[in-house]
Amino acid sequence: MDKITRFCNALLIIFLTVPGTGRGEDQAFYELEAGFKNFIQCELTRTDAESHFKGKNFSVTMINLFNVTRELDITILTGAVKCDVQGQYRTLYVALGLRDLEGKKVVSYCTIRNKDFRILATELIRYPYKERCPWTQYWINPE
Repeated sequence: MDKITRFCNALLIIFLTVPGTGRGEDQAFYELEAGFKNFIQCELTRTDAESHFKGKNFSVTMINLFNVTRELDITILTGAVKCDVQGQYRTLYVALGLRDLEGKKVVSYCTIRNKDFRILATELIRYPYKERCPWTQYWINPE
């Protein structure tokens, strides 16, 4: 019984002192991922993806967040959206620039393209976002 107690105490100490073992880091990523997915669904639906699918009916089948990077005061999220466009699968690639505005995250920049691309903050700022889908309504608080 004494060995089991020592072993449990040792595990507890390791869990509390080793960085990256808590769920806080994962929770921040999952919140960004959920917000990204909901935001993209809203944006494509509101604009009818007119510039991408030329008015054809479509449905979003998959949204995948690839990467989250931080440059200057912008959090850049990049990912892909797979859509079924009248029986044909098409993939769109997305880059979003999030900024903090008085403690809330807002989408300041957004670009959606037909081909995969790499983007830096200096290029992303050429695509300011006119707010149709506010980011704040998509935050999911799992508590």
